[in-house]
Amino acid sequence: MKILITGTEGYLGSLLPPLLIARGHEVLGVDTGFYKVGWLYNGTDVTAKTLNKDIRNITPEDLLGVEAIVHMAELSNDPTGQLAPNITYEINHLGSVRLANLAKAVGIRRFVYMSSCSVYGVASEDDVTEESPVNPQTAYAECKTLVERDVQALADDDFSPTFMRNATAFGASPRMRFDIVLNNLSGLAWTTKEIKMTSDGTPWRPLVHALDICKAIVCALEAPRDIVHNQVFNVGDTANNYRVKEIAEIIADAFPGCRLSFGNNGSDNRSYRVSFEKINTILPGFKCDWNAQRGAQQLLDLFSQIDMTEDTFLFRGFTRLKQLEYLIRTQQIDKDFFWNK
Repeated sequence: MKILITGTEGYLGSLLPPLLIARGHEVLGVDTGFYKVGWLYNGTDVTAKTLNKDIRNITPEDLLGVEAIVHMAELSNDPTGQLAPNITYEINHLGSVRLANLAKAVGIRRFVYMSSCSVYGVASEDDVTEESPVNPQTAYAECKTLVERDVQALADDDFSPTFMRNATAFGASPRMRFDIVLNNLSGLAWTTKEIKMTSDGTPWRPLVHALDICKAIVCALEAPRDIVHNQVFNVGDTANNYRVKEIAEIIADAFPGCRLSFGNNGSDNRSYRVSFEKINTILPGFKCDWNAQRGAQQLLDLFSQIDMTEDTFLFRGFTRLKQLEYLIRTQQIDKDFFWNK
């Protein structure tokens, strides 16, 4: 199968192509290159041919021969969404729906969309399921719900979308991100030997390793159409719901000499436990291989291997908001987040 992956120079996008290529698929990438400078270690033996292109500018010619699309190239995470909410809606909502319409128009049959468990926001019930009401708290999460709504409406006998609501990702990637909770706390534990939390750590977060997300994508692409057609899947494992406090404790235990303290700030009202029964029951071949303890040990081993410094940990290329603010400040991208010529 010829598969187009958007965001191949991103955190997940750099891990997925080698898995698909190893299974005999042909992979073409698309990425605008905002985070090209963020390369932590040489962790892949093959990379996909990638078009240096904004998803808003993809043309039918770019999709020639493509049989499936995995779409993950959006402005990523809540702080980035708040930086420029109007551009977040333009790219994440309108750009994604435009790509889905284009895919349908040229006859691409499979469309796998990277959504997020952040759509649940503040959950009022235990272990929310795919049928639970969404309650997005940020522009980033709201855009996810809008794309799901609009692309679900495109589904028919010839166009089959699937929506993957990923838990909060963690784990090593060559295109590393240190702005997600387990990775960030692990970086602090390594570089400062201290995790000093301002919050009390009581909110719940479901976690899923980046490689388990990639595994879920592979399974969705290769599953019989009737199993994944216009379906929403929470991606993760119910056992991997943690309080933020528990995540910090796991990391402090894994990193020698790390001191841990908590504050009383409860300003983050996002808290949700998620049920992952559907994906583990229905999607053939899917089961998570990672938990937080194994992920923390992976990062400890990696940081030790590459002798990671505090300067590396704090480098703008590994934090989405820092890198975008730098590109804006240096006028490399314009007010609409297109590259300046």
